[in-house]
Formats: sequence, C-alpha cells, structure tokens
Amino acid sequence: MCPLCHENNTHLFHHNYFKCSNCFFIFLSPEDRVDQKEEKRQYDLHENNPEDPGYRKFLSQIMAPLKQYLPKDKKLTGLDFGCGPGPTLNLILEDEGIEMNIFDPFYYPSKEVLNQKYDVITCTEVAEHFHNPLREFKKLKKLLKNDGVLGVMTDLYSDNMDFANWHYIKDPTHVGFFSKESLSWLAKDLGLKVEIFGKRVAIFS
Repeated sequence: MCPLCHENNTHLFHHNYFKCSNCFFIFLSPEDRVDQKEEKRQYDLHENNPEDPGYRKFLSQIMAPLKQYLPKDKKLTGLDFGCGPGPTLNLILEDEGIEMNIFDPFYYPSKEVLNQKYDVITCTEVAEHFHNPLREFKKLKKLLKNDGVLGVMTDLYSDNMDFANWHYIKDPTHVGFFSKESLSWLAKDLGLKVEIFGKRVAIFS
C-alpha cells in the first residue's frame, strides 16, 4: 500500500523501491527501513551547525519563495518542524521578525509546541523521512492558521533523472520521494494550493 495516498496501485520501481500509479509517490519497502535506533545514529552524524554559512545558505533556498506568501504588516508566529540536532532555519526566520518554535521527534520532542496554531510552518529536508507522510502532513495542516503557509524543502524526483544513482536514495533514512505530481496530489487531498519553486521547494497555502 502506498504510504502517501493509501491506495494499492503500486508497482516495483527499482530494487526495493515502489512507485504508486495513483499519486506517483516513490517509497522504500517498509521491510527495508532502518530501525529507530539506527535512524537516530544516522541523524547524529549530520553536521548541521547554525554557524556554518554553507548550511545557512542551503536552508535559505526556501526563504525567497516563502516571503512571497507572508504578510509584512503582521506579527507572525512560526514552527520549524523536524529541525534536527542543530536548529538553524528558525534563527533565519527570527532574523525576519518571526517568533519561532522548534520541534523534532528525536532532539526537541516537546509536544507543547504542537498545541498551538502558526502563521508559517517550515519542514526542510524532513518529508523524505516520513514513514506515514499523509498522516504527518495532515498533522501539519492542523497546526496552520486558516491563512497560514507551509514551506517544504525536499529534493523532487522527475522521470528524466537517474534514480539508481540519485544521491537522495543513498541516505538509509530517506524512505519516501516526492515529485511535482505527488505534491499536487497531496495539496488536493489536504484542500490546499501548492506552488513549486525549482527542484526542491514547495509552498502550500
């Protein structure tokens, strides 16, 4: 069954990866996912340092598209969902005057921040880790105010790419891969609009 649309229209795509003919989501066979202990060990290897200008520049790819959707005359609140061991995007958004909270199931697991609604939620380099992406995105939608904006950053797959040699599948914690088509399906299911910027950024509103 597809972990995004929960339909059974899936076929073997490459080795132990399947593709859904309904929503075009590509996913690793659930039996081949690493366990939670190994997942955490892999995350601990990530060197996400908020003082690293290269890392800040990488995350800042989402800023220009996101700012197009944010009102300039209003005090905004935001949540960086899945911030990892070195929270950084929240600092970049705080520089823009947005009051930020952070959440990460491994490093900043306080559920308190999930009990309020936000003007802006960011989810950068996180969606490819979701074991149940539909459930997670429905959770994020519930955390959005009615006029809120969700910014997602994840490498998007397209049919002209060489999946077998794609760097994104080399990370054992990456279990699901979106394309423009699967993001469009997701937006429709959530009752949101989506605009895609380049090969990596999507803004849901």
